[in-house]
This record gives sequence, structure tokens and C-alpha cells, in this order.
Amino acid sequence: MAPACSPTNSLHVAVIGAGAAGLAAARELRRETHSVIIFERGTQVGGLWVYTPQTEPDPLSLDPNRTVVHSSVYDSLRTNLPRECMGYRDFPFVPRNDDASRDPRRYPSHREVLAYLQDFAREFKLEEMVRFETEVVCVEPEGQKWKIQSRSSDGIFKDEIFDSVVVCNGHYTEPRVAHVPGIDSWPGKQIHSHNYRVPDPFKDQVVVVIGNFASGSDISRDITGVAKEVHIASRSNPSETYQKLPGSNNLWLHSMIESARKDGSIVFQNGKVVQADTIVHCTGYKYHFPFLNTNGYITVDDNCVGPLYKHVFPPALAPTLSFIGLPWMTLQFFMFELQSKWVAAVLSGRVTLPSSDRMMEDVTAFYANRDANKLPKRYTHKLGECQVDYLNWIADQVGAPPVEHWRAEEVHGGYRRLATQSDTFRDKWDDDHLILEAYEDFLRQKLI
Repeated sequence: MAPACSPTNSLHVAVIGAGAAGLAAARELRRETHSVIIFERGTQVGGLWVYTPQTEPDPLSLDPNRTVVHSSVYDSLRTNLPRECMGYRDFPFVPRNDDASRDPRRYPSHREVLAYLQDFAREFKLEEMVRFETEVVCVEPEGQKWKIQSRSSDGIFKDEIFDSVVVCNGHYTEPRVAHVPGIDSWPGKQIHSHNYRVPDPFKDQVVVVIGNFASGSDISRDITGVAKEVHIASRSNPSETYQKLPGSNNLWLHSMIESARKDGSIVFQNGKVVQADTIVHCTGYKYHFPFLNTNGYITVDDNCVGPLYKHVFPPALAPTLSFIGLPWMTLQFFMFELQSKWVAAVLSGRVTLPSSDRMMEDVTAFYANRDANKLPKRYTHKLGECQVDYLNWIADQVGAPPVEHWRAEEVHGGYRRLATQSDTFRDKWDDDHLILEAYEDFLRQKLI
């Protein structure tokens, strides 16, 4: 819909989470004159990007009563995309040459990303809106508004009423674990990548890593420096796959695991058998909203959160409930910013949504297209090749410029290198012309 000309409304809005999505949401909401409170259970901004050596007592994170550690960042983590295309549009993620402690690399460490988010929060005075060490326990409708129950670090509960709630709690905390036939009788150790930090515990072991996307590839190569052998099991590989990977003398790629045996062996679909000490599940995460009570309207079914119009608004509860940051394989911070602009403008009345029925028709058609293309339900929020069209659609809603040519090409090339050059993509690239175009763009807009 085109931006509306109606007067703007100023609402009292709760933002859940002070990570990259929550910070973007808070800034855009305040720009639309809404009053904002950010609930953050941690002690600082940054969300996922706040590294901690702490891990959960349950290495697979299956125990619902475990002490939850929010971050899934491992010590050696670097970004999967070039920094220039990652950042918020009007606050470029460029090297800080005035600070020797910062990481100037094009694919920097998680510490540099956290420093960037802290810079962003300081620049736009966002920390003054955050209630740190405050966990959201329950969010539920209260008439036309929302009641939020929160718990402070000293155990005190508080109930408050808000006009609107924006959910920005991330989706890298609740692990998905692979099903391995026979695993219950297998005597070895298992851990999910959520609880991986450093390779030291795997010294001299034979390790099987399930999953070969970003974290699986990273962690496999991290472990090879100390382990006896590392074997990657990937369901995307043909069943006969068996190859030694370049750059290491103890790293092999297989097809998926066929079974685990009580004698400690792991059998792959390619027929190979290894005696393994540990299995590392690099198998992704579940969307998880334990605090959200919508009387069953919002569901999470095989990682499909719905029903949601354009991955953001639940039709029957829009616009007072929204979600920022659900899509993956996308320009994350940039997407957070655009989605937040849309939510903030809709809440203020500058931009109008279709009717609930029309939004639901759009959701139904989206699901039908997904199913017709035989995409698994768990890929509902995977944008991939569709991301530029999606982002440009949102940009059009709020009157923002479309995705820049260099940004679209950088992310496309970045994911291509990730898939085809997993051992070298962060330090070798072939798009210097796009870097030049990006910095010319930043200079023209006087952003640097």
C-alpha cells in the first residue's frame, strides 16, 4: 500500500530484545514519535553477538528446565557476509581506523560486530530505552492492547499495558537436533553447536559433525587443528559422497549418517564406518516464543511461524503485534531496518495495511506457492534468491530507496563464495569493484 496521508499516532510500544533487530526497531519507532521500552534479559545490547564462554549444562539443550544461555557465538566466529552489505543503511559498517582494538577485516570477528552495534546504540541514544536484566515472561492480549509480565534480575514481577508489541528475540537459541537411528544406544558424547565455543575439548578425538552450512563448515575446520579425525555428515550430499577436503589432512566429507551403533561406531550412507567419540550437531535452530500467548493463533510448525503477512504481521492481530528478523539467508541488519520502518510507519498511521482477510489471502497464496515448489515447511522464512524482491517491496511501502546494486551483488556473491569456497571465502574475493561502488555511495551520502 502507498503511504497514507492520515495524521500520525504516537503509541506506547514494547520491543522484546536489544539485539540487532530490537535496536533497529527501537530507533525507527522513536523516529515515528512512539514511546518505546526495550526489554533485554542480558546486561548489554547486542543479543546474539554478545560472546560468552558459558555454555548450557545440557550440551544438546533438550532439557526444558535447563539454564538457557542466549548466545550461540563461538570464539573463532567471523561474519558470513562482507561487512559493507551487512550494516544498517544510514550507519555503514566500515572499519574504524581510529581504534587499534577494532577488526578492520572485510569479514570481521563477532567482537567487531558487537562493537558496531554498540556504536549504533550510542549514536542514536538507544540504551536509554533499554531495561537490562529484565526477562519477558508473558505477552498476551488485553482488550485492544497487550499485557506484558516481566521479571527483573532480583525476581520481582511486573505487569504493564502497551499499545503494541514488536518481537525481536532472535532465533539462534533453541537448537534443532538431527534424528540419528540408533543414537539412544550409542555410547559417545553429543553436543549442539549452540554450546560449542572452542576446539580444545575435542583434542585427539574422532568427531562427527552433522551439517555443512556456515557453522558446520566453520566448526569442522576449527576442530581439525586438535582432533584426530573430523567427519562431516551432510544430508545435501548424494548418498555415495566420500571425499577428503582440501586444506586439511584429517577432514572428510560424507553423505548423511545411516545409523549409530552401541559399539561406538557411526555408519554413513556411503557405507563408511568410523569409531567416533563425539557428534556435533550443526543443525540449526527453532523459532521459539515461550512468552507469547495468542490463544493458539500464532503457531510454530516445523519452523514455520504463522500465519504472518510478509513474515511480519499476523493478520488477525495486526498491526499491534509484529515480528522483526524472522527471514534468514538475507541482509540481516539491512532487513531489520526496513522491516522496522514498515512497522513503525504502520503503527503511526502513515502507512496502511490491507484488511485482515486480504492479508490472510496473501499468506495462503504464499504457502500454496511454497508447497507447489516442494519446499520444506522449515524453509518458509528462507529468502535466499528472493530477498532483494522482498526488501524492495518493503522499501516501496515506506517510500525508501530500493536495495543498492552493489549491496545486492555483494550478498549474492558472498553466499556463492560461502557455498563453493568455504575454506577461503572470507579472505579471498573477486568483487573489489563493488567495494569501490559501496564506498562511493557512502561518501556521496556523507555517511563516512
